[in-house]
Order: sequence, then structure tokens, then C-alpha cells
Amino acid sequence: MCGICGKLNFDREARVAPALLKKMADAIEHRGPDDEGYFASGPVGFGFRRLSIIDLNTGHQPLSNEDETVWIVFNGEIYNFQELRDQLTAKGHIFRTKTDTEAIVHLYEEYGPACVERLRGMFAFAIWDERKQQLLLARDRVGIKPLYYWEGPNALLFGSEIKAILADPDCTPDVDSRMIDRFLSFYYVPGEETLLKDVYKLAPGSYMVVRNGTASITQYWDLEFAPREISLSQAKKQVYSLLEQCVRMHMIADVPVGFLLSGGVDSTAMLGFATGKTDHKLRSFTLGFSEPGIIDERPYAQLAAKTFGAEHHEMTISAKDFADFLPKFAWHMEEPVCEPQAVALYYVSRLAKDYVKVLISGEGGDEAFAGYPNYRNLLWLEHAKRALGPLKRPASLALAGLSSIVRSDRIAKYQQLLLIPFEDYYFSRTSHPKLYFTRMAQELYTADYWQHLNKSFSLEPVKRYLRRKSGQGFVNQMLYLDTKTSLPDDLLLKADKMTMANSLELRVPLLDHKMLEFAATLPESFKVHGATTKYIAKETLQECVPREILHRKKAGFPVPYASWLRRDLKGWVQSVILDPQAISRGYFKKKSLEQLIENDSKYENHQKEILSLVSLELWHRAFANKQARTVENSILVHESR
Repeated sequence: MCGICGKLNFDREARVAPALLKKMADAIEHRGPDDEGYFASGPVGFGFRRLSIIDLNTGHQPLSNEDETVWIVFNGEIYNFQELRDQLTAKGHIFRTKTDTEAIVHLYEEYGPACVERLRGMFAFAIWDERKQQLLLARDRVGIKPLYYWEGPNALLFGSEIKAILADPDCTPDVDSRMIDRFLSFYYVPGEETLLKDVYKLAPGSYMVVRNGTASITQYWDLEFAPREISLSQAKKQVYSLLEQCVRMHMIADVPVGFLLSGGVDSTAMLGFATGKTDHKLRSFTLGFSEPGIIDERPYAQLAAKTFGAEHHEMTISAKDFADFLPKFAWHMEEPVCEPQAVALYYVSRLAKDYVKVLISGEGGDEAFAGYPNYRNLLWLEHAKRALGPLKRPASLALAGLSSIVRSDRIAKYQQLLLIPFEDYYFSRTSHPKLYFTRMAQELYTADYWQHLNKSFSLEPVKRYLRRKSGQGFVNQMLYLDTKTSLPDDLLLKADKMTMANSLELRVPLLDHKMLEFAATLPESFKVHGATTKYIAKETLQECVPREILHRKKAGFPVPYASWLRRDLKGWVQSVILDPQAISRGYFKKKSLEQLIENDSKYENHQKEILSLVSLELWHRAFANKQARTVENSILVHESR
């Protein structure tokens, strides 16, 4: 795990200053505190920060082939590199190290940019081909590792994080105000765009070739759903075999590996399958909250650790920890994301770094096998809409009356969903038309911002992916959407940034592309079966995961942020959202913001909206001020004024 960065000047006579590469790499030092390295040749330069995981002594980067005509900087892990190394050695390639990085170099020599199709793992890398004067940027299939780029009039910059790109004084992008509404519509920023103009994410499963000042992007992988006939017993055997294989491959490391336990099925299964596959002591980590009344995941994590003999560590956090975390969250995420669970990942990573350098989590099981209750609930809703036919409107009116009596957000949500098509309400696994930003956008936004707003632009990424799978079953459409949007642009972004903030590598075996491709061949009924979500996974794990964990209701690692923001941090929230500088940005009416805060209660819970606005303002403090973009403390300096 590392941080990479670089610059390519379009003028071949222009040189990249070593001091600039050093500055770019220093901006992402937290991603790799163990080593640094640089390469500059003609118009191109690479920078590198290393977190040593494999081949601790000879894994220095940038790394080249034998005659130094191909150079690479690489972030990630290639789990089939030993197999690739053997194949390449048989073809006459000579290796000087035992790293997976060198395997990519020789694979590129053999296959060119198409080498990415042979890689199994998580990766973001850049290759400079001296002979062709060509730059290759590539990203793994589902977007586990981030890769950003900025294409200016005279150069292209890239980096594992936006901070590295912004370290170049030639890169001074403005805020793209169109993206404010996209963020508030989804609670994250789906698609390749970011909130900074001309700064983009390279899409998962894609590579970019830059030659003679022209960049072209190729999509080399997509998740194809092709359900086939297979018995439940056969499917269980194959899922079990893949789980064993994926966890074994993800355990490859020359340093201790730990496990994040959420108290759920997926993280417990990862620990169970790892038993006996390492010479290092198994260690597990989890987190709880001092807030009374919240679901406590720690007893289930303790049960998992005890069952599989792991040395278990845990901690608790409070409202003060949450407030201290939010400015750091804005700085490290670099994109506004309303993800309360990130606080848990940040602090548990900080706990784990004293014991391990690599963490394994169960992230991705819900996207592979349809684990979110949303999949089941919306599937039932679609069945109900078809069954009701012309009675949909009377049924909706009846639910509206019921919701006004019992004051239920959930009833109100489904009342509205009865009347609109799937593509209009499916934003992500958590959003729906009851949300304040969808329902109240015109009242919240200033007249100037509303006038310039193009709502179809905000929804474009979801519409695009919906069109691709319009012929698929309902569950598979939802799985595809999440795999292309909320997974890379929310969950995996959080997973990478929060662990790397603490100089830790996070691995996600359930997102191995072989696992995803197999899951995509299973019948939908093996995923959502009656009231049971993630059916095939639970059937497979009957003998592996304690029953108390396997059959418990999905909790989603609840964070008590709503009560913290409403009670302990209300004054601080107001000082952030209603700050004169925040209002002066011109997006929101001050009176509407005041009403939003004032109307929040246990009956009208707007805490996710409020947290989104806090995240957005903290992001502006960190990245909208061009003079302060490279200074982490800029967030806190503003608050102290």
C-alpha cells in the first residue's frame, strides 16, 4: 500500500522539477511513511510514498525493467503475482525483486495496457514507456484504490489523492458548483467528476493512455449479470471454495494482518476463513460508543474473536471524538461524503496501527450477494406495484393518511414510492424522495443557485448505469447500480482514506472480481429469498459463523451521530452551517438553514441532511481556499477565528 503521484508535460522539452515531485509526495506522506522515491526523465516525473507490506527490503519504487525503458509507481496488492511471475519467467523475463510491482512491469512489456486484464487484486498505477513516450494510468475493477487526475492546457497531473495534485502551483481549479446538488442528492459524489473543476477520478475498471498530449480512456472490465441454472448445493460449494481462496490470497503479507469486526456475518466469516492461514497471531479490532441506548456491536465481535481464537482489541468513542474527527474527515476524504460510519473506521484504524499494518474487512458482501434490507424492501414494493395495478394511487393515499397519524418516516417513504418509477427514486441504498434535499431543494437553495442548477446533471451517473442494465431483473439492477456508484464513490473511498489516514492497508476479499463475477451468475432468488437477504452467503456459512451472528438482524454498525448533533454538538453545528463565510458562498438561504436546524426533532429527523451540510462546509474550508489547500490545519485555523 502506497501513495503515488506524478506529472506529464505535453511539451517534450519541458522538464519536471524534482522539488515539485517531492512536494507532491509529501502531501500524501501518511499513505506511505516507510520510504519515498522519485523518477524524472524528460517531460515526465513520478513520486512515491511506501507502506512496506511485501518484500520489505527490495520493494523500493519507482521501479523499472532491466534497461530502464519502462517505469512504474504502483499502489495496491496483486494477489496472483506469483502465478504471473512464473508465467513471465518462463517467457524469459528476469526479475530482480520479489514484489508484485515488478510483475506488472514485465506484464506490461508482454501485453501493453491490456496487462490490467490479467491482474487479480486492488491497484492504481502509472507506467511510463520511454520508447513510446506514453503514460498509462490504470485502476482496479471496482475502485478499491483511488486515482485522480487533472488535465491542464500544458500538463497532466495524477495522484492517489487530490492533495498531491493540488501541490503543483500550476493547478488552481475552482469549485464546480454544479456538484453541490449532486452531493446533496446522493450524500456522496457519484461519477468521475469531483467538486473541483477539471479534477477527475479515473473510473473503476478503466485505464488511460496519454500520448502526444492526447488522453484516451478504455473500460477494460464491467460486471456482467448472466444468471444460470445451478442447484443450491452446487452454488454453496462454489461460494465456499471462492471464500477460502480469496481470504487465503488476501492474507499474503510479510507483516502482521488484523481483522475489523463489525459484529456482522461478513467480517466474522473473514476471520473464520483466515484461521490457520498465517504464522502471525490473529488480532481483531472493533469499536463501541459511550452513548446509552445504541446497538452495541462489541459482544458479537467478542464472540467472533473468541470462537476463532483471535487476540481482541476494542475502544469506545464519544460526541467529542466525533467533533474532533469531522475536520480530519473533510481533509482526508477530499470529497464531501455523509458517512457517519467513517468515524468508527478512523478510530478503530488508529487503534489497530499499534499492532498491525494490514487490516481485512467484510466490506463488499452486501454488494456481491444483496445483503442490504433495501434490496428486499424495494423488491417487495415493485411486486406490490405490479399487483395493485390501477389501485396504486388509492393505496398511496391510504398510506399517506396512516403516516400522518403515526408520524412514521418509513410509511411516508413507501407511500411516495408507490407512485413513481424505479429510476426516479433509486439514488443509492439509503436515499428516497422523503429526503429533505429532494423535497425542499427549491426552498433551500438561493434563487441564483436554483436558476443555474441542472437537476438532470446531478442524476446523470445513476441514469447512465440504469440504462445499461434495463433488461436485468430488479435485484441485479440494484446490485449493478451500487457496484458502480455507492461502492466506489462512497464506501470504498471511505475505507481507503480512513485507513490510510492512519497508514494502514485495508483489504476486502469479498470484492475479489472472481467472487463478484460468480455471484453475478447466480439466480436472483439465491440472493433475496423471501424475507432473507444475502441468502446464498448465509446458507454457505451455516457451519462457519456462530448462529447468534448469522441470524441476527442487520444493524449496519449504527453510529449515534443524530443524538450527538442534536444535543452535544448543536451549538457547534450552527456555528459551522450558519457561519457568515458559509452563507456567502451563495448556495443556501440562511433562513431555510435556520428552519432546518430548528425543525429537527425525533419526529422530523434531519440529522443526515445537517451532517451533509456540515461536511460540505468543512470541505470548502479545506479545499475552496486556494492558498490553504496544502495545509491540513487550514480547517482548524478558520474555526478559531
